[in-house]
Amino acid sequence: MDKIISKIAGLGVPGLILLVAINASGLAGAAAITAALATLGPGGMIGGIITLGVATLAANGIAEYGFEAIFKGVVKNLLEKGESYSSIERKIESYPISKSLKDKLIKELYS
Repeated sequence: MDKIISKIAGLGVPGLILLVAINASGLAGAAAITAALATLGPGGMIGGIITLGVATLAANGIAEYGFEAIFKGVVKNLLEKGESYSSIERKIESYPISKSLKDKLIKELYS
């Protein structure tokens, strides 16, 4: 079991995300991995792999610079690309995430 833990830990946060997704699939073997990747992102398995890649970048960025710096940088970039605070808020409201997470994101957006 130590070998398995070491390999999953080597993947970092994406390893945890994949582990939870595999467990939630209720399947076993290759079918579990396929289903997990397909549920992680838009576009099936490829989207799931991309989502894990983005999760890696986000986790590394947060570890190095902190959540607030990364969040504010992303918001600044979106504003430079023509988004407004209200359009970002509308997008947050439209995502299939919990109300408490939406509230936290919106609070952080305007802080």
